[in-house]
Amino acid sequence: MPKETFKATAVLQEGVKVDVQARNFHITIDEPPALGGTDAGMNPVEMLLGALGACQSIVARVYSQKFGVELEDFRVELEGDLDTDGFMNKSDVRRGYSDIRYTYHITSPSPEENIRALADFIARTCPVDDTISNPVNVVRKDLVIEKIIEQNI
Repeated sequence: MPKETFKATAVLQEGVKVDVQARNFHITIDEPPALGGTDAGMNPVEMLLGALGACQSIVARVYSQKFGVELEDFRVELEGDLDTDGFMNKSDVRRGYSDIRYTYHITSPSPEENIRALADFIARTCPVDDTISNPVNVVRKDLVIEKIIEQNI
């Protein structure tokens, strides 16, 4: 399968609220009041946890039959440790997650060995897990500065 390019656009709204669009879908991202927001949506690091859990869930659904697993229910609980002093420039600690942990909750009548094989496969195959577990080349592609021209009327 060829390489695909996925795209998203994030537009800052009032305060620290952000409208993110990908294809025809919009998500509101915000911070809780303690971090300067209005709590109108998940914050970016919560969204990252959600993206990881969603990706793992999709891999589970797509590959469960290959492993002989009938999924009656699949849920991922995720948590991550992040020192907000880094983001707030209060200390010289890492700004991102230092640790992320997740637990799969699987309800299935299938044999345990099949379920364990599927769970191991999910961990090895999820693209979001791969993205945050391994170095990724993140670069600013360009900078566009649009100046407002004042008109004397």
